[in-house]
Amino acid sequence: MASGETRLDVQRFSIDELEDAAVHVLAGFGAPPDLAELTARSLAQSNLLGHDSHGIIRLLQYAAWVRNGQIRVTARPEQARRFGATALVDGNWGFGQPAARMATDTAIELALANGVGAVAVARCNHIGRLGEYVTRMADAGCIGLALCNSGPVVAPAGGTRRTFGTNPFAWAAPRAGAVPLVLDFSTAGIAEGKVQVAMAQGERLPAGMIIDRNGAPSTWPQDLYDGGALLPFGGHKGSGLCLMIELVGGLLTGMGTAPMPDFAGGNGTLFIALSIERFTALDAFADGAAAFASRVTESQDGGVEPDVFLPGQVEQQVAAERAVTGVPVPDATRRDITELAESIGVDLGRLALHRLGRTLESGS
Repeated sequence: MASGETRLDVQRFSIDELEDAAVHVLAGFGAPPDLAELTARSLAQSNLLGHDSHGIIRLLQYAAWVRNGQIRVTARPEQARRFGATALVDGNWGFGQPAARMATDTAIELALANGVGAVAVARCNHIGRLGEYVTRMADAGCIGLALCNSGPVVAPAGGTRRTFGTNPFAWAAPRAGAVPLVLDFSTAGIAEGKVQVAMAQGERLPAGMIIDRNGAPSTWPQDLYDGGALLPFGGHKGSGLCLMIELVGGLLTGMGTAPMPDFAGGNGTLFIALSIERFTALDAFADGAAAFASRVTESQDGGVEPDVFLPGQVEQQVAAERAVTGVPVPDATRRDITELAESIGVDLGRLALHRLGRTLESGS
């Protein structure tokens, strides 16, 4: 069982229960059924893989964006431009996941036709977990890469002011006989959503992840939301990578860079797919990747617990466990989502938090 999951204030739910609850909430916002289902599935799958920061807790953020007009619930993405092996997808400020899915599939199509496909996404809200999309590329016989910028919340190395987004980067490659190898990480030391999860669970953060509004190191999640900032991973190296993603994700898409007055919000995103067969035989690559991965894991000392983890391996282990035991959801998160559901007249089913023996939907 993953650390921190056995708690008195946490109940477990099946992936179907989480997805159904998310569909109902998104539909309650006014989203068409197909967009609600695609977005809900993306959120629930993040929970299944252990990335609760990108799971149903995001419904709270999306609700705020719906209310202030950042998310246009009925908007659909469209291809705005296409030239050679490149394309631009316009998210039309709808939910980000449908736009990211369109861009991913377009990148795959372009790569299979041209050897490489590069697709940027403009006017796009939060797209969820990047690993979802590069995995789709790898499943199609491509090497997939993705990056995006986001709102200012990270201080550069040596700085104290929010300047960068968390600016994640991901890539994936297929291997024979197993799921693709998937590397997906925030260039901040910790994703902002994981700070939300820690706060919901009443936990402190590891040292070196955030500073408070005075620039002092802190381990209290609330300090981030009281004017503090996240820190980049790896000092100047993570800071430099964060900066370059800001440029590529922000300026290439026209979304702008996080600290500037013209920043549009959301995720300025770039997807790149490379068709393996245009470079070498796909089977040879996949076999070589599998053999190499085995050699990497064999480099450990041979203890009972593995010491060497491949990219994506922890997520697959968590997913296998949670498929059986369910996904843990803190009561604080359930309470907040239940209150949201009540406000739009939506039934969450078993996910609804009971209070004094009655659900919030019943008017308690």
